Amino acid sequence: MTRTREQIEDELLVLRVQAGERAAMDCLVRRWEGRLRRFAAHKLGDSDGSADVVQDAWLAIARGMRRLDDPAAFGPWARRIVANKCADSIRRRARDRAAIRSVEPTEEAVETPPAGSDLDALRRAIRFLPEDARAILYLHYSQGLGVRAIARLLDIPSGTVKSRLHYTRSELRRTIERSER
Repeated sequence: MTRTREQIEDELLVLRVQAGERAAMDCLVRRWEGRLRRFAAHKLGDSDGSADVVQDAWLAIARGMRRLDDPAAFGPWARRIVANKCADSIRRRARDRAAIRSVEPTEEAVETPPAGSDLDALRRAIRFLPEDARAILYLHYSQGLGVRAIARLLDIPSGTVKSRLHYTRSELRRTIERSER
């Protein structure tokens, strides 16, 4: 099987990393970072969490590099580590969502205000929001969590939490205004 120049360079970098050369690891990261992020984004179904997953994967790659017997196997080996980290992230998200659903108040647990009140209109509007938007609203307003805490809990970037809060509040405002007409 004929190897490309890039594959040979990767193998040499792996050997240099295994010999303890730090600069070789930096070079390997630069060469593979984009590919591994795209791979993670594909596995996760979005690019939001891919940077964190790949960062975790690089830590595992660096720790396990000395155990890699075949430098030519670096690409598939690194992708397998990223795939495992993606699976961990997906499981963690599912577990967090299940935990959020388990603490959300039920309809019966919340005292229903008189029909036609602003609070009643708000509750009706919230029911039509996507689950992730409801979860963020609940964590922020009912549980008093800040943006960073929500981001850590849901394993999403803080900027995503901020934009979803902003979008959700705007959507609620529009929905309530439409229902008042």
